[in-house]
Amino acid sequence: YKLSVAPEMDIMEYCRKEWRGDTPVAKRMRKGYEAVAQKFASIRRVRGDNYCALRATLFQALSQATQLPSWMESEDFTMLSENLLRKYDWIQQWQLKQKLGRRMGEISDEIKEYLILLRKKWKNISEIKGSIEKQAACDKLFTNEEEEYSLYEALKFLMLSTAIELYNDDKNGRRVPVFSWLLFARDTSSNPCQLMHNHLNHIGHSGGLEQVEMFLLAYTLQYTIQVYRLYKYSTDEFITLYPNDPEEDWPVVTLITEDDRHYNIPVRMCQETRL
Repeated sequence: YKLSVAPEMDIMEYCRKEWRGDTPVAKRMRKGYEAVAQKFASIRRVRGDNYCALRATLFQALSQATQLPSWMESEDFTMLSENLLRKYDWIQQWQLKQKLGRRMGEISDEIKEYLILLRKKWKNISEIKGSIEKQAACDKLFTNEEEEYSLYEALKFLMLSTAIELYNDDKNGRRVPVFSWLLFARDTSSNPCQLMHNHLNHIGHSGGLEQVEMFLLAYTLQYTIQVYRLYKYSTDEFITLYPNDPEEDWPVVTLITEDDRHYNIPVRMCQETRL
């Protein structure tokens, strides 16, 4: 029984424990935490494996979900793996949760199961009215490793699907967000197939999400991910939004990072800052 997201702790208490000392870095981190503490009272530590950006984002999204995102309601949603595999046979090399050497049909079926699970969990949690009950349901989900990791595989596959869509839009002369050019300007991901092989297949196994992939995650979920980047305190990148020109009707989730690699979750908005 391992909780992937630790119970909440007072944010400044956490800061004092983590950042003693008088180094410039420790001072900057303390200043950063003080700024976050103007808005949030507590912090929840997120388990630090290579899924932590997905874990923190999904946990926050589910914690405040009041409805199923509209794109999850479409009939095509659960058919995504079949439809994409029919068009792009290279997706057979998708790496599922440390299990290699599957046949094409199995990959499609397994991803379909993950997508169905994601939709079911999102729907169930969003229908819970009381905030304490909703939080308890989220905590319970994030102690079930089998389900939890299946949800991350679903998110990664949705990111691939979004990347394919953006890539095709750009090739066909449609307008795409700036991050999409940056995503495909990398030597290691000049097209969706390379993105899958060199990046998405490694998330959770040997690497986490890079900055440009945070944009892709936000765009995929149609959520604005607001991140307090503590080591950037006192610069204009201290609070970074992914994407940086979000749609007004997208819900917002907030994360904290000290280094752009590991993400924790601020909770309990201070009353006076509530909109």
